[in-house]
Amino acid sequence: MGINQLPATEPTREKWLNKYTWAWASWDWGQAAINAVMITFVFTVYLTSELFGDKDHASLVLSQALAIAGVCIALLVPVTGLRSDAAGRRKLWIMVNTLLLVLICAACFFVFPDPSYLWFGALLIAAMSVASEFAGVNYNAVLNQISTPATVGKVSGFGWGMGYVGGILALALVLFGFVQPIVDWPGASTENGLNIRLVALFSAAWCLIFALPLFFVIPETPAASSEKIPLKSSYVVLFRRIRDLWNEDRNLIFFLLSSAVFRDGLAAIFTFGGVIAAGTFGFKLSEVIIFAIVGNVVAALGAVVGGRIDDWLGPKAVILGSLVGLLIAGAGVFFSPEASGFWIFGLLLCLFVGPAQAAARSYLSRLIPAGREGELFGLYATTGRAVSFLAPALFSLAIAIATPLVASGQAQRYGILGILLVLLMGLLLLLPIRTPKQVNAS
Repeated sequence: MGINQLPATEPTREKWLNKYTWAWASWDWGQAAINAVMITFVFTVYLTSELFGDKDHASLVLSQALAIAGVCIALLVPVTGLRSDAAGRRKLWIMVNTLLLVLICAACFFVFPDPSYLWFGALLIAAMSVASEFAGVNYNAVLNQISTPATVGKVSGFGWGMGYVGGILALALVLFGFVQPIVDWPGASTENGLNIRLVALFSAAWCLIFALPLFFVIPETPAASSEKIPLKSSYVVLFRRIRDLWNEDRNLIFFLLSSAVFRDGLAAIFTFGGVIAAGTFGFKLSEVIIFAIVGNVVAALGAVVGGRIDDWLGPKAVILGSLVGLLIAGAGVFFSPEASGFWIFGLLLCLFVGPAQAAARSYLSRLIPAGREGELFGLYATTGRAVSFLAPALFSLAIAIATPLVASGQAQRYGILGILLVLLMGLLLLLPIRTPKQVNAS
C-alpha cells in the first residue's frame, strides 16, 4: 500500500485509478495552463514581441529574470521539501503555493504592451516559475502516498497524461477564444494587448479550479518525526542527509545527476520547439499553437502507455527506450527540408517525451526511503536546475558555429544538434545506474 495511510481498501493494485489518483492528477491538469499557456507558448511570446521594444533585449530580460528564479529554486526548494516532510504539512504547502501561483498569474493581466512593463512581466513569469516548482515538489512527493510499488508507473504516467490533456484544452480555448476567435467578442480585442492579458486571468482560473479536487480529497500527511527543524538549521540538516545518502545509496545520487541532464534535454524540446517551428520551418503563431495541441495529445498517449510499460519492464527500460526514440526523431527533424517533416518527426518527439518524464518521476519514487519524499524530490528539482543552462548553451553554441558556414536563415536548424547532444549525454550517464528495487513496499 502507499505510505501515509490512505484507507486500507484504496488504492489497491486492481483499483489504482480511484478518487485519489483522479484528484491528484487533476492538479496537473490545471497546472498545464501555467506551463503551456503562460510560460511556454503564449504569454512569453507576447512578452518578447516588438510590443515591448527590441526583441533581443526583451528575451535577454526574460532570461535574466528566469535565471534569478532558478537560483531561488536551487537554494530554497530542497529545504522546503525537507521541512514539509518533517512537519507533515505537504498538502498545506501545495495549497499555499498553488494559491500564490494563481495570484501571480492573475497579476499578469496588468502587464500592458509597453517597454516600461517589460521587467514587471518578466519578474511575474519568474515568480510563477518559483511558485510552480515549490508546489510541484510536494505534489510529486504525494505520488508515493497514492500508489504502490506495483502501480507507481501507471499513476505517474496518468498524472503526466492528464497534464498534457489539460494543456490541450487550455491551448485550444486560448487559440479559438482569444488569439483567433471563432466568435467575435470584446475579450478578443487586441487593443492594449487585452486578449493576451485576459489569457492570464483565464489561466489563473483554470489552475485554481482544477486544483480544488486535490485540496479536498487528498488527506494531509502526518509528520515524519517529532523533530522540529528550525529554518536556520535546515541547510545543516540537508547537507548532512546528502552526505549520509552518498554513503548509503550512491545509486540514487547518480540517478539524480543523470536525470538532471536528460530532463534538461526534454525541457529544451518544448522550450525551443516553437522557436524552431517558426524560425526554421516558417510556422505562424496560430500554427505553432495547433502543433502544440496535437503534440500534447501525442505526448499524453505516450505518457499513459509508457506508465503501463514502466510497471511491466521497469522505469529504466522506459527512459532508455524513450531517449533512443528521441535521438532518432530529433535527427529526423534536423534532416527534414519541409514543414511536413517537422510535423512527422516533431510529433514523434512528443510521443517519447511523455514516457521519459513520467518514468523519471516513478524511477525516483521507487528509490526514495519512506518519509523523505519532499526532501528528495526537492533535490530532484534542484539538480535539474543546476544543469538547466546546458541545453540552451549547446543550442546557442551550435547555431553560432553554423552561422558562418551555412546560408542565411539556416543556422537555427543546427541548434537541434545541441539538444540531441544533451539527450545523448543523459542516455550514457543513465546506462550504468542500477534498476531500482521496489523499496516502498509496505
